[in-house]
Amino acid sequence: MTLQQEIQRRRTFAIISHPDAGKTTLTEKLLLFGGAIHVAGAVKSNKIKKTATSDWMEIERQRGISVATSVMGFDYGNYKINILDTPGHQDFAEDTYRTLTAVDSVIVVVDIAKGVEAQTRKLMEVCRMRHTPVMIFVNKLDREGKDPFEILDELEEELKVAVRPLSWPIDMGERFKGVYNLYRNSLDLYQPSKQKVTESVHLDIQSPDLKKHIGEKLAEKLQSDVELISEVYPAFDCAEYLAGRLAPVFFGSALNNFGIKELLDCFVEIAPSPRAIQAEEREVNPYEESFSGFVFKIHANMDPNHRSCIAFVKVCSGRFERNVNYKHVRFNRMMKFSSPTAFMAQKKELLDEAYAGDIVGLPDNGNFKIGDTLTSGEELHFKGLPSFSPEMFKYIENADPMKAKQLQRGVEQLMDEGVAQLFVNQFNGRKIIGTVGQLQFEVIQYRLLHEYGAQCRWEPVNLYKACWIESDDLAQLEDFKRRKYQYMAKDKEGRDVFLAESNYLLMMAQQDFKNIRFHFSSEF
Repeated sequence: MTLQQEIQRRRTFAIISHPDAGKTTLTEKLLLFGGAIHVAGAVKSNKIKKTATSDWMEIERQRGISVATSVMGFDYGNYKINILDTPGHQDFAEDTYRTLTAVDSVIVVVDIAKGVEAQTRKLMEVCRMRHTPVMIFVNKLDREGKDPFEILDELEEELKVAVRPLSWPIDMGERFKGVYNLYRNSLDLYQPSKQKVTESVHLDIQSPDLKKHIGEKLAEKLQSDVELISEVYPAFDCAEYLAGRLAPVFFGSALNNFGIKELLDCFVEIAPSPRAIQAEEREVNPYEESFSGFVFKIHANMDPNHRSCIAFVKVCSGRFERNVNYKHVRFNRMMKFSSPTAFMAQKKELLDEAYAGDIVGLPDNGNFKIGDTLTSGEELHFKGLPSFSPEMFKYIENADPMKAKQLQRGVEQLMDEGVAQLFVNQFNGRKIIGTVGQLQFEVIQYRLLHEYGAQCRWEPVNLYKACWIESDDLAQLEDFKRRKYQYMAKDKEGRDVFLAESNYLLMMAQQDFKNIRFHFSSEF
């Protein structure tokens, strides 16, 4: 295959939703269709001892939630699919925001009973900002929920995007009969099965045979619903979808493997192949001959036997090859990688080449930071990978003096992942961890103990906000740092951070020091 054909067959997307909407279960079923796994694991089920492929960290198995983005690649027909399963829990939103910079499109999962929830709205804002094409999967139709038309109205209102159903449910809950596929004009009849795939019948909506399959009453309701859809909603326009203005909607039940194939078949056909990405210097086209890519995530301890970190690189253009020298732009030096990997959650296999759209894992011994660029030699910087100002803070203390080295190493590696942020108070030298949510403190403590053998304890610290400061007026900057000495800290890059105890003190500082710029995200 030519370079262009290889890149055109790539589909790289993230699955996002509120916790418990069925995101990880949907990922599992997509892998099942791709032949990547043979038995799908339910996320919460005591009967099936196999847990979800994408939730492979020990803490994820215990909690039944995803706490880190996992990457899975597989072939489906002529397409190469890369799925990024993201955490739905708001405490891990930062990981999800960064993941959205590495994908070309998104599938949003919505629970039919709960509708659109707060976290889904937030993630959708990021998609709108980046004009990312979105497809919506309304899940859990085997349970009672809201009326499908009501859900469509809610999607338009809450997610601020025009919608167009491409499949339509026939009843729901215990009476759920299946869906009518409006994209392919076929009837898909429902048989609950967690592992098997359902059959579909090619039928025109006006066909008299419809009654044979679903009964007269339901056939009449389906026909009038479909008529109403064609009157109320505009016909599906692929260009509008690719521009991020129109979201196609599918209905089904991920747990029972229903409606997934219709979603996947339509997705590979209409979803975008890798798109051009804006670097600070210029726009980078995926079809360029020369390789470029950026690190959007770092994960420590994917293999507990080898204490190694993996840097996840999104290939933006050209072709990446094993054992070829590439330029690490921040270090301004050439590096070559003898064991790059492709992923199936934490199962890794060596890869010889990868194309624009693919995600490559590179072994990392402290060479990479989130946002680093690799190229064939050109100076390029990709932007849009910020760290946000944390909202919760605690002092981290060593609970086992014999394990000080392990604790230090563990904290360094976990901070490089971008799980949380580390600030060192200049006044007393104590380390402060800042996070977006409470659950992250538990995850850090758990991982330090189980992955590094280090014990930590948390102590309260009363802080409102951490903000990065800079100024062209060096005298005023020095004066500020002297006056606010006990509230000054350094982040892990050695940048100055002001730790404000309250909103009032922050506003006073901004008023008194007019020439200092206060930043609430690390990208400035």
